[in-house]
Amino acid sequence: MKKLWLSFSHLFPTLIFLLLIPTSISQLTQTETRILFQVQKLLEYPQVLQGWNNWTNFCFLQPSPSLKIVCSNGHITELTVIGNRTSPSSHSSKPFQALSGTFSTDSFFTVMTKLSNLKVLSLVSLGLWGPLPEKINRFSSLEVLNISSNFITGEIPTSISSMKNLKSIVLADNLFIGNIPDLQSLTSLQEVNFDGNKLGPIFPSLGKNLVKIILRKNSIRSQIPPQFIIHFDKLQIFDISSNNFVGKIPFSMFSLPSLHYLDLSSNKFSGNLSMNLPCSSSLTYVDISHNFLVGKLPTCIMKSKAKVLYNWNCLSTKKLNDQQHGSSYCKKDAALAVKPLKTKVKKESSSMKLGLVLVIVGGVVGIACVFALLIVFILWKSKPERLNHNLDRSSVHKFSEKSNINARHVPQTMRQATHGQPPYNIFTEEEIEDATNNFDQSNLIGEGSQGQIYKGWLRDGSVVLINCIKIKQKGLPHSIMQHLDVLQNLRHRHMVSVLGHCVITHQEPPQVTSTVFIVLEYISNVSLRDQLTDGKKKEMLKWPQRMAISIGIARGVQFLHTGVAPGIFGNNLKIQNILLDDSLNAKVSGYKIPLPSKSTVNEQSATNQIASTSNAEKEDIYQLGVILLEIITGTQIASSSDVEQLKDELERGSSEAPSTILRSAIDPSLRGSYAYESMSTAVQITLNCLSKVSSTRPSIEDVLWNLQYSMQVQENWTSSGNLSTKF
Repeated sequence: MKKLWLSFSHLFPTLIFLLLIPTSISQLTQTETRILFQVQKLLEYPQVLQGWNNWTNFCFLQPSPSLKIVCSNGHITELTVIGNRTSPSSHSSKPFQALSGTFSTDSFFTVMTKLSNLKVLSLVSLGLWGPLPEKINRFSSLEVLNISSNFITGEIPTSISSMKNLKSIVLADNLFIGNIPDLQSLTSLQEVNFDGNKLGPIFPSLGKNLVKIILRKNSIRSQIPPQFIIHFDKLQIFDISSNNFVGKIPFSMFSLPSLHYLDLSSNKFSGNLSMNLPCSSSLTYVDISHNFLVGKLPTCIMKSKAKVLYNWNCLSTKKLNDQQHGSSYCKKDAALAVKPLKTKVKKESSSMKLGLVLVIVGGVVGIACVFALLIVFILWKSKPERLNHNLDRSSVHKFSEKSNINARHVPQTMRQATHGQPPYNIFTEEEIEDATNNFDQSNLIGEGSQGQIYKGWLRDGSVVLINCIKIKQKGLPHSIMQHLDVLQNLRHRHMVSVLGHCVITHQEPPQVTSTVFIVLEYISNVSLRDQLTDGKKKEMLKWPQRMAISIGIARGVQFLHTGVAPGIFGNNLKIQNILLDDSLNAKVSGYKIPLPSKSTVNEQSATNQIASTSNAEKEDIYQLGVILLEIITGTQIASSSDVEQLKDELERGSSEAPSTILRSAIDPSLRGSYAYESMSTAVQITLNCLSKVSSTRPSIEDVLWNLQYSMQVQENWTSSGNLSTKF
């Protein structure tokens, strides 16, 4: 009995300890355990969750910077999961890493909202994509919501306004668009952070108890409401930089009693700051740079202990190291900034007129196309197909040697330009600014032949390139309108297509200055040059693949020459500008955008125009020949001497057939993958393109016809299994 009592006395402290275990680490219910495993699966097993299994006791997991689970009375009250997927604003060299196409935000949050006791939910850098569903308000107990650095799209659901317990909302670094819902009813709310989205253009209605407001890098285009300053006596951090705010900075902004961090930079604030402006003693950081402010800095700011940034306005200061614009800069640009509605109405009016013209022109062109197709169909029925498999090979080979024969008989279907292309858009100035984040330098990817090129993101999340072209010329608006009709037709599966445009015109008598923004599709894969110089990637390009790419390039050039009126010549064709999409489909980029140049058409005689067009057309053919030469030889061409050397080798090799000399000139990685006659035909048309006498170079139709024949021969050879002609 004594031994039993001693054993019990030893166990008693343990029992007391177990009874005193905090409820925050109590055992999780089976239902919520199953929910966590569902979350693990829906998030596609991120690294931070990969250690979960049937033996995991979630409430006893050691917290880490990437994962934290807090339990109370068998329920999860806090869930923090931070992944490592790159986000839309990431400057990482890695591509964006959203979850797979099977992911659904609706399904995901249907599961998540079953954790009804959650007070803190943080889901960061997990690749979530899609719209945030209205059912988010089912988190009735939620106090902190953080889903930053994901790919959430669409508008912020209005149901978020009914989540009365919210103290913090962090939706930064996503793809949200539209206006922020009315949050005045959320009286407990202390923090809103919507940094790095596309929200706007209206300034949101917010509760009076906020301590932290971050609306940086959005698309808000309004004034700060005067009543905003009156109520926010608890506000400590206010960051609305990199938007499009206009008007004057409210008088009392600097005197908010609790404010210590204020960033109003990179907006369009204008006017003077009052010299008698009161400043809060709590201020430690003020940034009003990159606006249109004039006059002097208020005395209280100059004497403040805060770090104050104010460069790139039009302020009159006495410090030698200050960087300010001239006063005329701020007067002109501020005037434009505060009149967005008039500009927009005018722009929309011109867009409507242009749209009406395009509809009429489109209707006429459509009817003409129907008749043309009918005629082509009748001719096709009445004549044998020119490119059938029984065509006498010897006659075709003679044809390829005779480049001056008119072979403009490529079927009309080759010229159809809009397969799989999205609708053409006329963008507003606001949309262009939003897409480039106000032309942020981090989005500038280079200088094209006609202007700067930016990478941008449209409001639907798609990636585009935006070519910024500035032109000064008399009579420009009329001249540009003539060219816009051509722009909307520059859409072809073998070209980096034009998706839309925006024209901003400023009167600067006697000249008119226009900025034309050309929105182009973005190809995320590599260039043909990169593919041919990378050892592993090069092995993917056997002769059939290179023939398909060559035909694609020729079709793109053919469309530029004959698919639009007037044709576009002088396109500075380079192998670096031939891009390959994920399917190795060739797309011509960097071609000439048909906009008016400094030397107007009227300054040239008709004879000179014809001669110039002919020369430019033949120069395109020569440049195409250089690209074909690199495709055939696999040798990187850096100079005209390289071209002549490789051309001489091919000419010597093609003088006799079959020839070991020709084989030695061809890329060794192609051996065993081509038929001799297919290669010979391609070599011959390439040599014709490189003729020193421009008048003897073939037309683009001749080039395309021969390349198609070469491909046809290759396909017949492959399907027949006849290896006797392989070398």
